[in-house]
Amino acid sequence: MTLTAYNQITVPDFMYGTAWKKSATKDLVQLAVTCGFTAIDTANQLVHYEEALVGEALRALDKKGIKRETVFLQTKFTSVDGQDHRTPYDPSADLTTQVRQSFDSSLTHLGTSYLDSYVLHAPFQRRGLGDADWEVWSAIEDLYRAGKTKMFGISNVSAAQLTQMCERATHKPMVVQNRCFAALGWDRQVREICRAHGIIYQGFSLLTANQAVLVDPAIHAIAQRLGAGIAQVIFRFAMQIGMLPLTGTTNQRHMKEDLQAAQFTLSNEEVHGIETIAL
Repeated sequence: MTLTAYNQITVPDFMYGTAWKKSATKDLVQLAVTCGFTAIDTANQLVHYEEALVGEALRALDKKGIKRETVFLQTKFTSVDGQDHRTPYDPSADLTTQVRQSFDSSLTHLGTSYLDSYVLHAPFQRRGLGDADWEVWSAIEDLYRAGKTKMFGISNVSAAQLTQMCERATHKPMVVQNRCFAALGWDRQVREICRAHGIIYQGFSLLTANQAVLVDPAIHAIAQRLGAGIAQVIFRFAMQIGMLPLTGTTNQRHMKEDLQAAQFTLSNEEVHGIETIAL
């Protein structure tokens, strides 16, 4: 199954995330794709990601007949504040140059001539959007207009910031990727903005950020009814409310089980119950 953004680009409905995988990144990306994942998320940020190892995995998969064109590839531009000393660009350069250098570095790391999605890792400030955000966004828009990325978006964004971006940007985001807390209605405010504008909402930390929900008797009752696992219930719930979930499991069995979430269907009552479970 796929999701479609307002610019008519389609995205697979499940994504494998590569944060914190370190030296295991290459093997895990190969394993994820072999298990059936067709979308990979990474970032040009050595603090949390090994983007170059994603590229090595893609090259290894290519030798097995799995072409890069069959994998939806998403990476990110991360500002200096989110980097350590190993920046993939000249930190003294202007922001437009930083974006271009980081993007070119990502293409080299990943061994590709284009990206499917390019994401601003986070706004430069917690509230509102400043000059730095608009300069970076303009540079990313230029990459999109040049055909170097099929779509682009922003991560770790608040509802107010996203509203501002949709109102002022020449091109509003096509994807939004946020950490998703059940206590906030699974990021309901941001999801509603995305739904109104045809933006694909990607949710991460669905399991790790919601440990209390995972042990709730209501979730276990749904899992028992379906003969499914707890993670499968959460991922299926995410899909049914229009969310593209990310998983970062390092376990082959869990990868296969996560992908099987698409085979289940929750009732409307169950979806509503999970959506409001922590409110």
